[in-house]
Amino acid sequence: MKFSVDPWDPTYGASLDTELGASSALIDPDVEVPAARWAPIDPMPVTPPAAVLFVDGVRRVDAQVWVDEGQESSLALCASYAAGVMCCCPEKGAHLAVAEVRRGLVTTVADATDVITTAGTYQAVSTSARADIAPMQVLSLALQRALGEVELAAAELARVGAGESDDLLVVDGPLRGRAHLPRAIGFVKSHRSDYLPPQLGGIVAQLRAGQRTPVFALGTSWERHTWYLRLPGAPGTPWAGIVRVEAPAGPASVELAARSQTTLVRYASTEYKDSRAPQNLYPIGGLERALRRRLGEPAVLYRALRRAAAQAVPVG
Repeated sequence: MKFSVDPWDPTYGASLDTELGASSALIDPDVEVPAARWAPIDPMPVTPPAAVLFVDGVRRVDAQVWVDEGQESSLALCASYAAGVMCCCPEKGAHLAVAEVRRGLVTTVADATDVITTAGTYQAVSTSARADIAPMQVLSLALQRALGEVELAAAELARVGAGESDDLLVVDGPLRGRAHLPRAIGFVKSHRSDYLPPQLGGIVAQLRAGQRTPVFALGTSWERHTWYLRLPGAPGTPWAGIVRVEAPAGPASVELAARSQTTLVRYASTEYKDSRAPQNLYPIGGLERALRRRLGEPAVLYRALRRAAAQAVPVG
């Protein structure tokens, strides 16, 4: 029996769902070349960016709490989250350019107040309850939105004073909400939806390391240009090492696609160093580790929350 093993660590889920969900997104495959001429595109000689800025964030739930509303109590989360920018440039090499840490009380209680502990203050982050979504999922989505806001702030802070410098901003994840950032691309490591029709989707499996698909337009609740790229790595499943890259819709997307092709492959990780190789790029992995260290010791924060609750510090 012949088989292949996906190198992606299964504790992170799957890099490719066994059955990609059918997508209702509108696509236009003719952005770069007509659909009839689709084929893998080799890297082209392009000027590398003067610096590459990698943006990512991490989150951790420190405790589940109940906020007293008088007659009832509502489930809430006390969470620590952080976002930052890892800059890779010839002058300094890879270095942490920005790191922003937050702690939040994520709750559906509109008038909730901050939770003050000896280990830090959890600022109230209110969200609306929804009848069609479980309370824990509502809180998790609100926490993710709060993290996204910090990621955006970190990216903008890294760009302060940069002017029209020749850098490339790589956002770990979709570019939604950050498409206004100049010279930015979104880096999507895992795949949940099947955007291309079968006759074009087969091109993805044909890609060799460093090759990409032509750029195509993708329209859902927002429009962007996107392409698939295969990173170098150990042979495996047909989609091993495949990432999807996004750019704001516009004429610059083809140039960004060519630049991403020559830039991202340089930072692809290897299996013996990263369990999500090659998709988890080295600077992103290093940024995640640096940010997690800044979240604080979980046991210390948990004990501080327990003491604050015992002392009847108001949480709502």
